[in-house]
Amino acid sequence: MEARITVLTLGVEDLETSLAFYRDGLGFSSDGIIGTEFEHGAVAFFKLQPGLQLALWKRQDIAHDAKLQLSPSSPTNMTIGHNVGSKQEVDNVLELAHNSGAVITVSGHETFWGGYSGYFQDPDGHLWEIVWNPHMEKLD
Repeated sequence: MEARITVLTLGVEDLETSLAFYRDGLGFSSDGIIGTEFEHGAVAFFKLQPGLQLALWKRQDIAHDAKLQLSPSSPTNMTIGHNVGSKQEVDNVLELAHNSGAVITVSGHETFWGGYSGYFQDPDGHLWEIVWNPHMEKLD
């Protein structure tokens, strides 16, 4: 299988609250909630970068679609890495997230591998790592 990830879908409890956090708080571009005319269909999409989108979909609707029992969520099942161009940008993004309602779990700090990072949780507890990696090529 060739890796062709085009959509990351986050299961959320309250679609409107999560839409407001990502669109109004973090400034991600979205046309809002679509698919409300379909049972289990309401979803919000955000264009992240060419070829990649973020989707927000109610957890119970994901469970229904995947034919799984709704299970407890855990913020440590995965993280979303957001790489930025400087240490200061890590701190700026963490501040923006905090001001938008996120919980900062780890403030910006020097890492053991020579970078700088911090973590926040969105309204549903999804864990984002904001990171500056001096070993990566410069980000556009």
